[in-house]
Amino acid sequence: MRDNKLIAEFMDLKNTGLSIYKVSEYKYHKDWNWLMDVVEKCLKTGDDTHEWDNIMDTIFTCDKDIVYKQVVEFIKQYNDEQNKT
Repeated sequence: MRDNKLIAEFMDLKNTGLSIYKVSEYKYHKDWNWLMDVVEKCLKTGDDTHEWDNIMDTIFTCDKDIVYKQVVEFIKQYNDEQNKT
């Protein structure tokens, strides 16, 4: 659940209609539609890092769990970089 909360913060759900969901109802870990929206936002950051490349590589596995884990790693690294500035 903690990773879903991390993703929700990255997706800025407070400013979308999806903020009505409780954390326990976030579906990033089990719904491709939710997850692919996150992948799209990750790629749009322009943060062309090793983690960004890993997201691209994992998409081709068609394994939602692997993509989910990679998205979480990307967001953690992205947040660390944003906090440094």
